Amino acid sequence: MSTSDTATTSAPSADAPLTLTAPPPATLGLRDSLGLWGNLGVSLLLPVAAVFVVLPGRSLAATLGAIVVGAVIGAVLLGLGAAAGARERVPGMVLLRGLLGRRTSYLPTALNLVQCVGWATFEIVIIAEAASRVLDAPRWPFVLAAGVLATAMALRPLGVVRLLARYAVWAALLAIGYLYVQVLAEPLPPLEGGGATSFWTAADIVIALPVSWFPLVADYTRHVRSGRAAFVGASVGYGLATVAMFTLGVLALAAYGSTGLDVIDALLLVPLGAVAVLVLVSVELDEAFANVYSTAVSAQNVVARLDRRVLAVVVGVLATGLALSFDIAAYEPFLFLIGAVFVPLIGVFVVAYWSTPRGGWDTSDTAPARLLFLLPWAAGFLAYQLTLPTFFAGPGAGWTAWWGARQADLGIDPGNGWSASLVSLGVAAVLTVPLVLPALVRRRRAVRP
Repeated sequence: MSTSDTATTSAPSADAPLTLTAPPPATLGLRDSLGLWGNLGVSLLLPVAAVFVVLPGRSLAATLGAIVVGAVIGAVLLGLGAAAGARERVPGMVLLRGLLGRRTSYLPTALNLVQCVGWATFEIVIIAEAASRVLDAPRWPFVLAAGVLATAMALRPLGVVRLLARYAVWAALLAIGYLYVQVLAEPLPPLEGGGATSFWTAADIVIALPVSWFPLVADYTRHVRSGRAAFVGASVGYGLATVAMFTLGVLALAAYGSTGLDVIDALLLVPLGAVAVLVLVSVELDEAFANVYSTAVSAQNVVARLDRRVLAVVVGVLATGLALSFDIAAYEPFLFLIGAVFVPLIGVFVVAYWSTPRGGWDTSDTAPARLLFLLPWAAGFLAYQLTLPTFFAGPGAGWTAWWGARQADLGIDPGNGWSASLVSLGVAAVLTVPLVLPALVRRRRAVRP
């Protein structure tokens, strides 16, 4: 059973509980879920990262195919986590109690806290950088404004979700549609440059985006009325937005021959492009808000009675301060490393949770430790790094070099072209099956006449 009772009916104005001990209202429907995850998928990081999914020397259709395949795989995984959150009515890190036990779940919680603060900081920097370039103004006022707004949004999260679903999503669609019309009006020559070495390395970049939200998804879908609405809202909303934003970036690269952050400059060149980009910058606030709020909710897995509003303010101040003073670009590889840690955990969770009968997932304060499930998680992480070591430059280069040496020891080609995410997920999932099989066999025998 969960740590809080399921709330099946609640006033539409009800917001998220202040502590983990209070029951979460289930006030969000399919439209709210679609709007939230569609908005979260609309991020300027995606068109900027599009250069890494381009397959150089191959047709545009091949690159677009990798985007669609990666988005479908990542979105389905995200949807499975979303549905679990709606069924159990608990946040993401509390949901992991059923897999690892209460105290053992503190390990992924600690990693998620670092990840969420880092991504909140990164999002504030992206918002401020884009706004300062559009308006040709200093960056720091936009850092402060973004930090304050994201923190304020985290104080009333469900009200923000409903606003996003009803209004922000339409503004984002109009801006994206306008940019598509302008970009498609340009000639689209073949793409000669790009960062993808194979179809699956391109798909891997796309998979990483929806998968990165998996540890956070239940923080929101615990308030969705049904598992089906949560699954459809998260998978369809985020999946379609991912395809749209990556494709926009690829088309801009083809139309304007831009690379990296220059994609933003290219979009500013189109008529009224500055207005459209400013709309997307405003929509980007929801990513910062989500990371601030989820940091607070994740911390409640350890301190259940602490007011999430206090935690959100602390996190917002911290992320804003880091955005003002810290070179977050240097921290980015570490964030991807933490992301690689969560990829195999998803494989373990999906197999374990969806093979457990309804009502049998223990997320209570007394959930016992299940240390054996750490083994497939660790094996999946090893598989990820052996497939594609997380790249560090400078002081962290030793990490990349060490894993490169292990690839050489095992005869693994560094340019193997495999999807590290799928290899990691597959290894973790397969090794989890023997751990859940005895329970499945006992359950099958119990239901026989």
